[in-house]
Amino acid sequence: MPSPFVSTTWRAGVATLRFERPETRNAIASLEDCQQFAAALEAAAERAEARCLILTGAGTAFCAGGDIKALRERRGIGPMDSPAATRDNYRRGVQRMIRALWDCELPVIAAVNGPAIGLGCDLAALADIRIAAESARFASTFINLGLIPGDGGAWILPRAVGWSKASEMILTGEALDAPDALACGLVSRLVADGELLPAAAALADKIAAKPAQAARLAKRLLREAQHQRLADVLELSSAYQALAHEAQDHREAVDAFLSKRAPGLTGR
Repeated sequence: MPSPFVSTTWRAGVATLRFERPETRNAIASLEDCQQFAAALEAAAERAEARCLILTGAGTAFCAGGDIKALRERRGIGPMDSPAATRDNYRRGVQRMIRALWDCELPVIAAVNGPAIGLGCDLAALADIRIAAESARFASTFINLGLIPGDGGAWILPRAVGWSKASEMILTGEALDAPDALACGLVSRLVADGELLPAAAALADKIAAKPAQAARLAKRLLREAQHQRLADVLELSSAYQALAHEAQDHREAVDAFLSKRAPGLTGR
């Protein structure tokens, strides 16, 4: 039996999902890898105590993307024996990972500990907050293999770095180092390698200390606002705010503020 591709650990309402194939730089090789990732995300989001999620990689890489040997041998997450089968393979595998990450209501922090290449770059870019170690690199390398971003990268990257930078990354296949990623907004913070996970944990703790339902609603509102008109976002905001006003944590937070004390939040 191969080792699990993804592990999940918990600490005070914060889940850490880690890619666990350091010997292949956490390359994604099979439908089972994709399904494990999606299932781990969905299971974490469903736990009542969940407040935030950290995504990172074991070893010296975040995720090297798809396994190139598997692509050449026409197995795993890439081409099958016909175009129709290949299309279905992408939808059931790679794109299931993307959909699961996009649909996750928990705030997600990508702690990018090394190279994030191809699919790995796009998974990182889908996180709500991205922080990088100094050794991190980011690249959309599909063009180097005569391919296009089959994982939705043409939609994901422009929203993370803007149209021009995304076009440069996708059309050249060249990598950004960590300072370049910070400069273009692909990451919001750069830290020393040894400080990455503590920095991600401290940030997750700040989020986990906030009212949980409000955090989930705020994340969903941020996502929906990327592709809706202002009038639609205002309407959705009023609906979400109506839900937030009825939460126990909202009333407790108001009482605590007026009483000048720390709130006792329950997640309800």
